[in-house]
Amino acid sequence: MGSEPRKTGWMRAEAAGDPGPWRQQAILGRGQWDADALHDIVRDYALETLADEEAVLVIDETGFLKQGKASCGVARQYTGSAGKITNCQIGVFASYVSRHGHAFIDRALYLPKEWTDDPERLKAAHVPEGVDFATKPQIARRMIARAIAARVPFSFVAADSVYGTGDIETMLR
Repeated sequence: MGSEPRKTGWMRAEAAGDPGPWRQQAILGRGQWDADALHDIVRDYALETLADEEAVLVIDETGFLKQGKASCGVARQYTGSAGKITNCQIGVFASYVSRHGHAFIDRALYLPKEWTDDPERLKAAHVPEGVDFATKPQIARRMIARAIAARVPFSFVAADSVYGTGDIETMLR
C-alpha cells in the first residue's frame, strides 16, 4: 500500500527506513501467516469506512503472466490481461464498491483441473490438503457466501459473463 512503484524488498525497506531488505524479507519469507485471518482483518478494516447498504460486490478475475510451470496454478489458459491463451495464473477477486470508495475484500487462486488432478504437483506447491477443483463461478459463489456470512452490506453483485447468472442469481435470491 506504499507509494513506491515496485514492491521489492529493497524498495519496501527504503520506504520503511530500514538499512537493507532483510527485515522485509523476514516478514514475508519466514513469518507465519494465516492468510484467511488476514483476509478477514482487511475486509473488516475496509468496511469501517466503505460500508453502505447500497454497495456493490464486484466479482472479477485477472491473470498473472508466468514463464515457468512451477508457480501454483500456472497453466496455459485464457487471460484478459494478455487477451489470449498464455502461461499464467488466474486470481478471482471480490471488490467492495460503495459511494465512499472501493477495496478488495476477497481473493482466491483458480486451480485448473490439470493441477487438482495431480496430487504430487499440489504437494510440491504446498497446496493445503482437501483443495479440490472449483470452477470460477463456484469460487465466486463461495466469495459471495463469505461476504454474506460476515454480514457485509451490499445490494448488488456485478460479475463478468464468465460467472454466468443462473447459480449465482439463485443463490442470491
